Amino acid sequence: MSQPSIPKGTRDFSPEEMAKRNYIFDTIREVFKLYGFRQIETPSMENLSTLMGKYGEEGDKLLFKILNSGDYLKGITDEELTDRNTNKLAGSLCEKGLRYDLTVPFARYVVMHRNEITFPFRRYQIQPVWRADRPQKGRYREFFQCDADIVGSDSLLNEVELLLIADEVFNRFGIRVSIKLNNRKILSGIAETIGELDKIVDITVAIDKLDKIGLEKVNEELASKGIPQKAIDQLQPIILLQGTNQEKLETLKTVLQGSEKGLQGVQELELIFNRLNVVGMRSELELDLTLARGLNYYTGAIIEVKALDVQIGSITGGGRYDDLTGIFGLKGVSGVGISFGADRIFDVLNQLDLYPKDSIQNTKVLFVNFGDKEEEYILPIVNKLRQSNIATEIYPEPAKMKKQMSYADSNKISYVVIVGEDEMRENKLTLKNMITGEQKQLIIEECVKVLSS
Repeated sequence: MSQPSIPKGTRDFSPEEMAKRNYIFDTIREVFKLYGFRQIETPSMENLSTLMGKYGEEGDKLLFKILNSGDYLKGITDEELTDRNTNKLAGSLCEKGLRYDLTVPFARYVVMHRNEITFPFRRYQIQPVWRADRPQKGRYREFFQCDADIVGSDSLLNEVELLLIADEVFNRFGIRVSIKLNNRKILSGIAETIGELDKIVDITVAIDKLDKIGLEKVNEELASKGIPQKAIDQLQPIILLQGTNQEKLETLKTVLQGSEKGLQGVQELELIFNRLNVVGMRSELELDLTLARGLNYYTGAIIEVKALDVQIGSITGGGRYDDLTGIFGLKGVSGVGISFGADRIFDVLNQLDLYPKDSIQNTKVLFVNFGDKEEEYILPIVNKLRQSNIATEIYPEPAKMKKQMSYADSNKISYVVIVGEDEMRENKLTLKNMITGEQKQLIIEECVKVLSS
């Protein structure tokens, strides 16, 4: 019989790994709540009509589509099957798909529940998403996103708060990051300035890959999309702009003086930087004109976070999407959000060994089991420790002492309590520290005090 396996791009997580992941989720959740965000959940699957066309042509290809229930070939002709037109067939065979991100389902949620929502609405969501991508280091087909979004407000203070959230989260994790910021209006202004406004999507998709494929390949991709060499040459000094954030903004004011939209983007970024300067950021903050994020729905600020000490892709991203709910029939509702990639953060924390010890510890103390008489004696004590919020186990059977101690060692349990005839007679417990090897006899109250410290 062959060994069972799991799909490529997915992972199993051990109890220790889940403790680490829960530390990530709990930390992010605490910060979201600190900033006044409230939690919602949406279904794992959405109607394909909800998902298709929201992520650009490349994103649509990465959607996992779900075959219709029952006779999914009903209504499909032999001719259609023979033609093997996969896109057309998918539209007939599949009405649902696994969600690609949490933002589009959230926009759908807002439209469906608009009569129950008080705007501005601040929500957070921590759930898995799926993408039919090619699996590689730091890139999975099933992964968790931790999103915070604000809808129903045009204020740039929302962008400021989301950047402060990113700063706070990574400060709590102890991860040194570079927070990169751009604005879609600036990118539109650049396209307008070089006379290629109708190619804005092609330009942004290409320059978004600068870090991955390099300038030469980006230029080749631009040329392949029909962008003239003159326009590509004009683009070079703009996307490779150097200097401080303020110096870059001043240069852009000159370069984009003929583009009203481009100048509006510069003004928006200037306000965000000014507000952040008032508060103070611990993380590095950089205006990066190559940051484009190919998703079609960003209309203003674009945010991306990269770890400085680990070679991995973006670990957080987001931006403003003024017209997203309009796709579902609700016009004029502005939105801005940020998404933490929990799986990549997990990999970064593992590589840098930044987990606090107490975040991955589960059971703190194990009671050795010698038999029925001892079980009856220690069960009330075990209950007392648990009532004192001390994670406690009792070994389920009177196995050999070596086996029970080996169990404690394998599960990284810090303390073992031994209760035999002597301890029961003297109404004491023998507490052994599994790290130092030290052991001492204590009364129950003393034991609780040591384990609680």
